[in-house]
Amino acid sequence: MADGVKVTYVGGPTVLLELGGKRFLTDPTFSPAGVHETTPGRPLTKTEDPGLSAAEVGPVDAVLLSHDQHADNLDPDGRRYVGEALLTLTTPSGARRLGGTAQGLAPWHQLHIGPVAVTAVPAQHGPAGSEELTGEVIGFVLTGKDLPTVYVSGDNASLDVVRDISRRLRRLDLAVLFAGAARTSLFEGAPLTLTSEDAAEAAHALRARNIVPVHTRGWAHFSEGPDEVRKAFAGAGLSDRLHVLEPGESTVIR
Repeated sequence: MADGVKVTYVGGPTVLLELGGKRFLTDPTFSPAGVHETTPGRPLTKTEDPGLSAAEVGPVDAVLLSHDQHADNLDPDGRRYVGEALLTLTTPSGARRLGGTAQGLAPWHQLHIGPVAVTAVPAQHGPAGSEELTGEVIGFVLTGKDLPTVYVSGDNASLDVVRDISRRLRRLDLAVLFAGAARTSLFEGAPLTLTSEDAAEAAHALRARNIVPVHTRGWAHFSEGPDEVRKAFAGAGLSDRLHVLEPGESTVIR
């Protein structure tokens, strides 16, 4: 690889990825701590402010939005950011709801942004059969000549989905895994995102050289935090691949 990828953690599921001279932002959550309604009667509690403001992040070449229907992935200030963004890549149904510059990508469809190919990949936001209630969700893979290969899981709870994606990747330099074992009243409290142990198993299945876990702090329904992730990766012998960032912190992965 001629260049690495700079990763800046904003908070929750929100990460700024810089590679190939392009800037990508995952699931924008810029609102302050407080109660934010996902849909009428389904409030979610945000427990900490973002590590960086939308103004500090600045404009990006594309927002990579795994889904628009839950406040912990797109809160009110995140929606305003998307409304001003040059391009937002998301699910086909999400693009219809958002309008504006949002463009839908079905799984395995691809779009080029400069030297970076952005491929949408499947995600399953909960146990099998969850889509009817949790809605359409996608992840992303970023690739390019002499660039690192980056996987962004989005809100995915299925290791079978991860294994399918892994079979299609020749190499993976960085996996941004949405973990935190998010739990609500849906599906009797079953995890809606990867548990810490599942994240470690996903890292192994993906053969990922580096892992940045996100979606592990900042919202009350995230049931497992950074310490649980560290413990799971230590138990799996993968601590050397793990990069746990504080909100506002950056690292460069080569």
